[in-house]
Amino acid sequence: MAQRPSVLIVDDSAELRNVVRARLEASGLFEVVAEAGDGGAALLLAHQHQPDLVLLDTSMPVLDGLECLPLLLAVSPESRVVMYTGFQAAGLADRARELGASDFVEKSAPLDTLVERLWRQVDDRAESVRPSGRPLRLASVGDSSSRDQRVLDEHLERYREVFDQATIGMATMTLNGSIVRANRALVAMVGRPAGDLVGLDYGVLTRQHGDQLDDALARITEGGEPLVAFEHPIGVEADRTARVTLTPVRDSRGEPLYVFAQVQDVTTELTLRRSEEVFRLLVTAVKDYAIFLLDVDGRVASWNAGAEYIKGYSAAEIVGQHFRVFYPTAEQASRHPEHNLEMALRDGVYAEEGWRVRRDGSTFWARVVITAVYDDDGRHRGFAKVTRDQTEQRAHEEERRRALEQQAHLLTVTAHELRTPAAVIDGAVAMLRDGDELDPQRREQVLDAMSSSVLRLQRLITDLGTASDVQAEALALAPESMSLGSALSASADRVRAAHGSSARIQVRVDRDVDLVADPSRLGQALDNLLENAIRHGRPPVAVVGERTARGVRIAVSDGGTGVQPRLAGRLFDRFAHAGPAAGTGLGLYLVREIARLHGGEASYVEDDSGRPSFVLDLPVQPEIPRS
Repeated sequence: MAQRPSVLIVDDSAELRNVVRARLEASGLFEVVAEAGDGGAALLLAHQHQPDLVLLDTSMPVLDGLECLPLLLAVSPESRVVMYTGFQAAGLADRARELGASDFVEKSAPLDTLVERLWRQVDDRAESVRPSGRPLRLASVGDSSSRDQRVLDEHLERYREVFDQATIGMATMTLNGSIVRANRALVAMVGRPAGDLVGLDYGVLTRQHGDQLDDALARITEGGEPLVAFEHPIGVEADRTARVTLTPVRDSRGEPLYVFAQVQDVTTELTLRRSEEVFRLLVTAVKDYAIFLLDVDGRVASWNAGAEYIKGYSAAEIVGQHFRVFYPTAEQASRHPEHNLEMALRDGVYAEEGWRVRRDGSTFWARVVITAVYDDDGRHRGFAKVTRDQTEQRAHEEERRRALEQQAHLLTVTAHELRTPAAVIDGAVAMLRDGDELDPQRREQVLDAMSSSVLRLQRLITDLGTASDVQAEALALAPESMSLGSALSASADRVRAAHGSSARIQVRVDRDVDLVADPSRLGQALDNLLENAIRHGRPPVAVVGERTARGVRIAVSDGGTGVQPRLAGRLFDRFAHAGPAAGTGLGLYLVREIARLHGGEASYVEDDSGRPSFVLDLPVQPEIPRS
C-alpha cells in the first residue's frame, strides 16, 4: 500500500487539534506528522516535514493564517493548504484562495466533511492509498446524526443575520488587525466594496491613525485589557469621525483568539457637543454655572452666584486675584492656566475638562470654556470664563463605562466558553460514531474531552442562571440537613472529574458536623471556590471544614502566592476579573451571595504564615427562605 498523505495541523487550540488529529487518524486515510499552535511554528514544521496537506487556522498569535499562508507555501511549495476557521465569511474564503489556499472549511462543519474535503485535495492518490474495501464515508445532511449540527447551523445563521443587519459598523479581525468579516453598515461607512475589506489591515481605514490601532491591539494582546476604544477620521473624504470599540474573544486559558470591532459614526455627536459649548456661553447667570470675566492678565474682574456656589469664594474675596488659584498646585507650577489663556487668545475659544480647587481645598471635576472678548474696535478686553461642576456626571460616566466593560467581558467570555466545548463535543460525537476505528487510549481521550466540555457548559449555565436570579432577587433556597464532610468530598470529586489528574485536592474535616443548607447551592459555591483555586492558584489545593462557635467554617486554599492587594477589595464584586486569564467574573460573586442567603458570609483571609484562603462562614441552623 502506498504511503498515506501527510498532514500538518496548525491551530492555537490544543483541544481542537487533538479532536481533529484523532478523526484523521481514525479514518485510516492520513498520517498526521506534526502539530503547531501558531503561524511561526508552522513555518518551521512545514519546512522540516514538507507535508502533503496543511490544515491552517485563521486567527493565531505571532502570525495569523492570512499572513502565514504565502510564507508557508514558499517554504513548502508542494503542500496544499486548507484554511480551517471559525469565521464565517464568503469574502474571507475568496481572499484565502487568492493567497494560495486550495480549500476553505469552517469549523462548524462536521468532521466527516473535513475528512472528505481533505481527501479531495489528494484525490489523484485516492485509489492507491484508500484501505482495501473501505469506502470513504461522507457526511449526509439527512443523517440522523447530523441533527446537532443543524441546530448549530441555525444558531450561526441567526448570528450572521444580526451581524449583517446591525445599524452600526461591525467587523471581526485577527489579532494583527486584518479584517476577516465586515457587515453592511461598515461597508457603507468606509465607502469600499465588501470584497476589498476582507484581508485588509483596518489601519488603512483610519486615515494615518494606524498607530492608534496598533496601540489598541497591544493593550488587548499584551496588556489583557477587556475593551479599548479610540476615534479616527473615516470615509472617502475623511470628513467624518468614527469611534471604534475593540473587544477580544478569548479561549479557556484567557488568551485572545480574535478581535470584535464596533464602529460608530460620531460626527453628529461631536458637532452637537461643540454647539453645546456655544450655547453655554450664552447663559449669563445660572446657579449651575460659574460665569465670570478675567482681565487681559487673567485676574478675576467679575463674579456671579454660580461661581460663588461652585468655587466657594465670595466676590469680595476673589475679584482682583489671578484665576490660577482655581488650579491644582502642579498645574500652577507648569503654567497651565496661562497656557489656557494663550490658546483662547489664539483660537478665539478654548475648552477642556480637569480638576479644579475650591476655596476649602476640596477638588471637583470641571468643564471649562474660556472665550477671548474683544470690543467693537477689535481691542482685546479680556476673557469670559464658564465653569461647570461635572463631578457627578463624570462619576456616572465612569460607572456606565465600567458597566459596558463588564457587559462586553461577560458576552465575549460566554460566547467563547460556549463555542469551544460545543466544537469539542461535536467533533467527539462524530468520531464515536465509528468507535471501532479508535484505539482504546484515543477513545479514552475523546471521552475525557467530552466529559470536561459538558461539565464546563453545565457550570457556566448554572452560574448565569443563578446570577440572573440573584439580580432579580428571585433566588430561593431548599434547605435540608446535610453532612459537611460529604458536601466537601462531593465537590472535590466533581472538580477532579472536570480537570483529571491535574486537580490535586485534599479534603480534611477534623470532626464531621451536620448543618442545614441547600445542598445544590452550597455545592455550587464550593465548586466555584475549588475551580477558582485550580485555575488561578497552584497545587496542592486544600479544602478544610471545621466546627466554630457560631456554626461551621469552610476554607479553600492553594499553594499560590494569593491575590494581588489591588484586587483583594473587590474579589466578590459582580463581574470583577483580573485580566486575560479571568472568567466571567461571576464565580466569587455567587459564592458570597449564596453564603449570605444562608445567613453567613464569604471572605478572603491570610493566616499568620501568609497562606491565603477563601473562607465560608455558615450558621448550623440558619433561618432560610424556602422555595
